[in-house]
Amino acid sequence: MTFNSVLDPSSIVNILTLRYDPNITSLLPTKTWCDFQTINEPPNIDLIEKLISEHISKKLESLNPKKLCIALSGGVDSTLILALIRKYNPDLEIDAISIKFANSVDETKNASKIAEKFEANHHVVFLENYLSELPKAVSQIKLPFWDLHWYYVVKKSQTLSNILASGDGGDEIFGGYTFRYEKFLSLTNPESTPLEKVKAYLSCHERDRVPDQEFLFAQKSNFSWNSIYDLLLPYFDNSLSSLEQVFVADYNGKLLYNFNPVNSRIAKNFDVNVIAPLLNEKLIAYGLKIPSQLKYDQINNIGKLPLRKLLKKNDAESLISKEKLGFNVNTLNLWKNHGKELCKTFLLDSRVVKDGWIQKHWIEKYINKDDLNVMYVNKFLGLLAFEIWYRLFISKELSSNTTL
Repeated sequence: MTFNSVLDPSSIVNILTLRYDPNITSLLPTKTWCDFQTINEPPNIDLIEKLISEHISKKLESLNPKKLCIALSGGVDSTLILALIRKYNPDLEIDAISIKFANSVDETKNASKIAEKFEANHHVVFLENYLSELPKAVSQIKLPFWDLHWYYVVKKSQTLSNILASGDGGDEIFGGYTFRYEKFLSLTNPESTPLEKVKAYLSCHERDRVPDQEFLFAQKSNFSWNSIYDLLLPYFDNSLSSLEQVFVADYNGKLLYNFNPVNSRIAKNFDVNVIAPLLNEKLIAYGLKIPSQLKYDQINNIGKLPLRKLLKKNDAESLISKEKLGFNVNTLNLWKNHGKELCKTFLLDSRVVKDGWIQKHWIEKYINKDDLNVMYVNKFLGLLAFEIWYRLFISKELSSNTTL
């Protein structure tokens, strides 16, 4: 059964604990630890450029566009894709789309400079309330996720072109989650058992769950930490290095069962064709085998080294930061300005509580706290998405056109 037709307790637990659900069908190839066994040679930067540019050319040849859009965050991946699209298509009209979140770090100024360098028209979508169209977005993806900036990117793209390029996959294929790698390596050592590494890995995703996660779920959800550990253990019980095991878990986690299926469903609903050159099968197969030390500089905590070299080759390295960027909303500010009141409206009289999935006393314990930790804020936003999904697909009392 798919998650949008019946409530599978394991799916609810997975999404509200890991922010992905391996029960759904992946559109990308699943990979085992064997696919991450490394080749003992430095990455071939020219080959990486060839694999990316060939994928772009093939897609553009079949779609034959007069212009296309690109989701431009100002980070390594989207900047590189824009640079290569422009390099091989000097006459193509390009519209770059960036998101500016209210009361969050503004990355659109840097994105604007990047767009200008590669002769792209720059469009900034300003979101005062990031959650305003959550019912519509959830109705499109048919999954209870709240972090759906892609919905706004594709919605804007539809008004400009039915083709949208993205840099999706760079973090998972080329080692971009540097803030997690640093923490994971500090929590583990060569003697760590697979289970100890699983627990360390989970602690590096602390914004996905709360310390008292087990008390969040009511009886119907059938929550168990052991079921979570069992999902992740195969990624850490093999002969790869610890960091390469993290790469296996990252690839087979949110990329396969959140980012890619969610983005694909949104694009399909808006009738937009997405070009994701970093996720072509040849590049995935090659990129996964690059040794971790040639993707991630542990001393300086810098990731995606092959892509950065490719940026340098194409005279674009100076445009991007050494830190990981992306479309990032400040969830604490979102909570103060919109999220808290929305959660009180939906969760204090919650269908998922009444029907035995979520514990009422957990919600009441935290929802009125003034200094709520970001982990709890994220968890409440996850519960809000679950409640909205439930009212859309199970109780069917909410319209997808409802604005929050």
